[in-house]
Amino acid sequence: MPMRDFTGPLPTPHPPALRFERHAQVALLWTFHDCGKDWLNAGQALQHVLLTATAHGVRTSLLYQAMEWPDLRAAIGLPRRRCHPQLLIRFGYGPDSGRTPRACGQAAAETP
Repeated sequence: MPMRDFTGPLPTPHPPALRFERHAQVALLWTFHDCGKDWLNAGQALQHVLLTATAHGVRTSLLYQAMEWPDLRAAIGLPRRRCHPQLLIRFGYGPDSGRTPRACGQAAAETP
C-alpha cells in the first residue's frame, strides 16, 4: 500500500524502500446515519482509536481520500447493513521517523 512521507524534503532523489509488514491492516470507521451528531461521534471514536494505537506503539495512517468520492464511499458501505463510511484507517508497525516540520514548530514560526 503506497504511503506518503510528510517528514520534509527528500534527502536523495530516490530514497531506498523501507520495509513494512507484508499485509496492511485497514479498518473502516462508519456510522449508522450521516448527520452532524454522527460525525461528532465518529470523531470521538477516532480520537479513542488513535490514542489507543499510540499507547500500544501501533502506527496509523488516515486514508480519507476514498471517502471524498460519493461512488467509492457508497461501494465501501456494508451491503447487508446500512452504514455510512466515514474513514479508512491503516494500522501497522512502520519504521521510526523524525517529527514532521509542523510538529517541531517550524510551520508555526513561518506563519505571519
